[in-house]
Amino acid sequence: MSKTIVVKIGTSSLTRPETGHLALSTIASLAETLCNLRRNDYKVILVSSGAVGVGCGRMGLKERPKAIGVKQAVAAVGQGRLMRIYDDFFTSLQQPIAQVLLTRTDLVQRSRYLNIYNTFQELLKLGVIPVVNENDTVAVEELKFGDNDTLSALVASLVRADWLFLLTDVDRLYSADPRLVPDAQPIALVSSIEELTSFVETGSSGSQWGTGGMTTKISAARIATAAGVRTVITEGKQPSNIEKILQGESIGTQFEPQPEPTSARKGWIAYGLVPEGKLYLDAGAVIAISNGGKSLLAAGITAVEGEFEQNEAVQLCNNHGREIARGLVNYNSSELKKIRGRRSSEIPEILGYEGVETVVHRDNLVLI
Repeated sequence: MSKTIVVKIGTSSLTRPETGHLALSTIASLAETLCNLRRNDYKVILVSSGAVGVGCGRMGLKERPKAIGVKQAVAAVGQGRLMRIYDDFFTSLQQPIAQVLLTRTDLVQRSRYLNIYNTFQELLKLGVIPVVNENDTVAVEELKFGDNDTLSALVASLVRADWLFLLTDVDRLYSADPRLVPDAQPIALVSSIEELTSFVETGSSGSQWGTGGMTTKISAARIATAAGVRTVITEGKQPSNIEKILQGESIGTQFEPQPEPTSARKGWIAYGLVPEGKLYLDAGAVIAISNGGKSLLAAGITAVEGEFEQNEAVQLCNNHGREIARGLVNYNSSELKKIRGRRSSEIPEILGYEGVETVVHRDNLVLI
């Protein structure tokens, strides 16, 4: 049975840091590697950054624009040029590719989410390599993925991939930035992402042309491994390492997938949706949800934050404000403010109609 691989390459790997111009030798090596994988019966999806960086180079800009309007215009310039380069390299290797541009809204709406899944499946059946990027030209700030690490993890979760490769400007994860801390310790295998928080300094974006950093890669690994996707951080300038890793070589940092991955639907609730509000829970509700797998009842809610409608996603937090779960609510925010802390039997009298017993049903609730 063929395996599915998602490969994300960052702007820092695709471009030369001093100019922002494309590193054509890296793209050539990447195309050759992905074509080799296709010939070995792997299904391959490429998530490529670089549209804004390439657009900056094309327009002679010295740094990445900060104004959203300028950034969108530059992305429009760069995306076409980026795809042309990819198409030239892949065509020379007789490999068809397809452009797939996504916004966060595409994943928020369940019907569109499923349509995207179907499109990926048909492309992969046809032997096509989809080249995915965020549609920076139309994405609004509050509904952006923020970085292509997150986008690649959501795509890997969506297609239930076997592997996610995050190609970046360092060869693996270290306990600190090796460019600043000479004795930073390399990390070969991560069994639990929670273990990292105590001894890893993740830093910020490593390139003036990109938006990611090690923090976003660890967050991406959290999303992907929760869906059962083995995730690897490795050096983008050496795309051929992907084949070596698949053959068992210890290169880069591997994140082991969770032994009991979330379902596709619960993965969509946890990471595909944008939470519209917060519900604060008392200690009893936290225990019931975290340890007992129970639904959330109105009696366990101590406070409601934000404005949201029925069936929208919210964060479920303990009394210290730490998120413990996400879920789809059966009541809007104004209704919940009236019934919070009350027994389910009191809801009809308070609201004036017979509502459902649960605020968030356990089938629509995901532990974070």
